[in-house]
Amino acid sequence: MSRIRYDRLPTERVNPESGDLERLSAARIARLMNRADRRAVAAVGRAAPALGRAVDLIVRALSRGGRLIFVGAGTSGRLGVIEAAECPPTFDTPPSLVQAVIAGGRRTVFRSAEGAEDDAADGARQIRRRARPGDAVVGIAASGVTPFVRGALKEARRRGAATVLVTCNPRVPAAAARVVIALAVGPEVLTGSTRLKAGTATKLALNTLTTASFARLGRVYGNRMVDLRPRSAKLRARALRLVAELGRVSPREAERLLKASGGSAKVAIAMARLGVDAAAARRRLRNAAGSLRQALR
Repeated sequence: MSRIRYDRLPTERVNPESGDLERLSAARIARLMNRADRRAVAAVGRAAPALGRAVDLIVRALSRGGRLIFVGAGTSGRLGVIEAAECPPTFDTPPSLVQAVIAGGRRTVFRSAEGAEDDAADGARQIRRRARPGDAVVGIAASGVTPFVRGALKEARRRGAATVLVTCNPRVPAAAARVVIALAVGPEVLTGSTRLKAGTATKLALNTLTTASFARLGRVYGNRMVDLRPRSAKLRARALRLVAELGRVSPREAERLLKASGGSAKVAIAMARLGVDAAAARRRLRNAAGSLRQALR
């Protein structure tokens, strides 16, 4: 890899609006940061076409038996870990379907190991251990030049996986991944601290990638989370409401159906709407590739 000119990175630029940061009142700092965060939201909006292309790529991979793997370092890596961890309870996906790789390993989720991001060979090694042809690998790097992520994406391409890069550096070449999602957020209130609006924009982009992908794969019904895992009091109450409302049954009947379904709101809804038992509802859903909407047709 060529020598990186860190001084030329957009993520290292100085923000002229926050030059007196330590002299401002707390309220003025709060207002300043809020204005900056609005730019993060706008940047994600401008990236909608690239986000759409990435979603299409991920959906294609997952629908053909591939997996989704996030890879990053530092804040970017932790955001990937969060996104992967949220998919099973939200969309009832197996833990192996959406994975996360963070530079330095699991311990860096809780404690920074900044030097780990410079190890391109380890990035390649981690992906070599995990990625298969047909997977989708999403690199996350605010600067766009993190060696760990660059090494991982290069290895992912070599192994026949589709690649996406989420970055806050609009100067990243298009060849960095099959789809480059460039979030032009501008300089940080605290120079170089990409956990701020770069992190905010990145989280918004990752939210979009997973939510849109699993919506397209039929893991939701309308805007309802029918594949949730009701393993807390709040989620069980939500599941019962879903069964009652979408199944068009009484609360008491919803409770009976949810119990008969083994705790699956989607199966319980299909039982209610189709007038079948749990086994038949599961078969109908399986034949519809898990889509409740298709199963009810």
